[in-house]
Amino acid sequence: MTTAATGGLTDGLRMAVFEWLDLQRALKNVSEHTITAYRSDVTGWLAFLMNHHGTGFGTGKIADLTISDMRSWMAFERGRGVGARSLARSLSAVKTFTRWIAERDGFDASGVLSARSPKFGKKLPRPLTADAAQDMISTVELQSTEPWINTRDAAVLTLLYGCGLRISEALSLTGKDVPLSDTIRIVGKGNKERLVPVLPVARRAVADYVRDCPFDLDDDTALFRGKRGGALNPRLISKVTEKARMQLGLPSTVTPHAMRHSFATHLLNAGGDLRAIQELLGHASLATTQAYTAVDTARLLEVYDAAHPRAKTV
Repeated sequence: MTTAATGGLTDGLRMAVFEWLDLQRALKNVSEHTITAYRSDVTGWLAFLMNHHGTGFGTGKIADLTISDMRSWMAFERGRGVGARSLARSLSAVKTFTRWIAERDGFDASGVLSARSPKFGKKLPRPLTADAAQDMISTVELQSTEPWINTRDAAVLTLLYGCGLRISEALSLTGKDVPLSDTIRIVGKGNKERLVPVLPVARRAVADYVRDCPFDLDDDTALFRGKRGGALNPRLISKVTEKARMQLGLPSTVTPHAMRHSFATHLLNAGGDLRAIQELLGHASLATTQAYTAVDTARLLEVYDAAHPRAKTV
């Protein structure tokens, strides 16, 4: 961890954060994206406490923190525009760090751990209709004057919608993954591996891109390339998606990630098993998959009645 990442903290606090993050990597298989968020959340909290209590604030003072200190920090965060959802995430990281250091140093951390998370409305995903998803792919394929870029962008969106990939997963494919087979091995969040079936339409879309791409697609280099040959920046896919959805008159919720939402919802609507969809998406929790699919209550009850053992004996 660099000094800049934990700038302003005392040596003791900085080393404690370093040790805790190192533990998250080693024992809990946390991704680097999550590590970066943890670092920002916890160092921001500690920096506030140093300013709140004075520069003498160190690891030993965490034991003396009260619910009043936590409320002051949360009020400070809200005052600088941090939303309830982001603050809840920060508080969770702070509590995890505090619980660890309390166990390490042997003190009661109830002043921190008793802080309540701010309430926020659950943001439900908004998938596209099946027709709109198809229209998005077709429209994205018409945005550039360079044919190979059109086939590239269409291939990426087809993988998101046809295979339920995250954009980071689609862009992590390399030259050794082509030609695509009936299944591809994807490494998702937390380095969890899963096998994902590949529809013929997705295989064709990627094959069209490979045929048109002007760069050598070596085994160890990114499959999807930018205009100058480097790895494709996901922001370019976001931009072309935004342009296409505006042309189609679709709402601002239509993003690359919405294509993955649509994959899950349309599968479940077609009678797909919720557990199987969970595996395809790479979700650790079935509850996450349920929240991910915009299926009405009646449809969920149908799935329940068909799958639950007791339903078959009544």
